[in-house]
Amino acid sequence: MAKILIAEDERDIRDLITFTLRFAGHEVVATSNGEEAYGTAERILPDLILLDVRMPRMTGYEVCEKLKSSQITQHIPVVFLSAKGQESEVQTGIQAGALEYIVKPFAPDQLTERVHTILGTLGVK
Repeated sequence: MAKILIAEDERDIRDLITFTLRFAGHEVVATSNGEEAYGTAERILPDLILLDVRMPRMTGYEVCEKLKSSQITQHIPVVFLSAKGQESEVQTGIQAGALEYIVKPFAPDQLTERVHTILGTLGVK
């Protein structure tokens, strides 16, 4: 299955996402802030990155922009997971280079289904 990087500063949410995606058969690497997420992405080159928007050390938007400006990581699809679902927030995420923006809260099976769909369109299983 796919290698997925998660960046989420809320431990309970990070643990739930990690458990959900591992249960679905994916390899999951979890980070707790933007700076750590960026460094980890460069090191492991995941198939997909799920980013929270509001995180310490670097926002999800900043991480996404940095990832998309690097030749090493620009090809990695980024999906935002955020409680901020206003249209302006979604547009900021898309402009930063994200493929998609998923609004919290979401059910674990909905997340798994979305991730499988995204990976399927990218040709990753």
